[in-house]
Amino acid sequence: MPYDHRNPVTRSAPPARAALAVLVCSAALAGCGAASEAAEGTQGPGAAATTPAAATRTQAATAATTAPARPLAGRTVVVDPGHNPGNFRHSREIDEKVDIGTARKECDTTGTSTNASDGRAAYTEAAFTLDVSHRLRKLLEARGAKVVLTHDADRPFGPCIDERARIGNAAKADAVVSVHADGSAAGHRGFHVIVPAKVREGAADTGPIVAPSRALGEGIVTGFRRATGTSPANYLGGGTGLDVRSDLGGLNLSTVPKVFVECGNMRDPKDAALLTSGVWRQKAAQGIADGIVTYLQG
Repeated sequence: MPYDHRNPVTRSAPPARAALAVLVCSAALAGCGAASEAAEGTQGPGAAATTPAAATRTQAATAATTAPARPLAGRTVVVDPGHNPGNFRHSREIDEKVDIGTARKECDTTGTSTNASDGRAAYTEAAFTLDVSHRLRKLLEARGAKVVLTHDADRPFGPCIDERARIGNAAKADAVVSVHADGSAAGHRGFHVIVPAKVREGAADTGPIVAPSRALGEGIVTGFRRATGTSPANYLGGGTGLDVRSDLGGLNLSTVPKVFVECGNMRDPKDAALLTSGVWRQKAAQGIADGIVTYLQG
């Protein structure tokens, strides 16, 4: 309730009434003093037993209204920044093939980037994903979650896609979100969330995580759209913002609910203008965080 800063008007008693009050109090000093204490809230012998309890209730109520909401307390979320800024210096290592259950694929890739223009350098997907992941971690931790990053540009390259899956599995994560940006053709705009197809081959068995991963993806689609004001991709997913894939090792090898978020298309000038904006990246992180909260509280 808004604080009312208007000061009450104090009126002085008429002289005759003031004199009468003095005479009455002089005749019954004890009673007048007791009434004064009661009116002002001063602790008398009878109030001593009840006031501490009332104070405790007041303190508890104040704490309840001022304590920050921590809806994710006790939950673990793994945030996977797509690619690594150092990958381009380690092409031999990231080209090594790893088993993803259905096939063998490169350990990792360099990712995409915006187009360099007007003297401005290209903005890499690896830089974008790391920035959004840092923002996302802060938002999730503020809500009480334990957040694990698969990397923090603290290693020369990678991790490989199979190791990224193992990190989420080992953490027994309640949710894993891999942050990316797409590299499609100009004119292709919007975000989408990739969810796992049902795969059971080799080391891959996504059966147990297909349904919860889709629920996580749907929550993020709603949260991302609301927070950023952008629309689902116009080039895949039929306007749903969801894309089902069976060829991504990070999904195939996961044993916990996991999705990829493609926040926009770096190769489209209009999307690129958003992706290179720090203000918009904060909105993107907020949308992903909101979607995770929706899923974990559902």
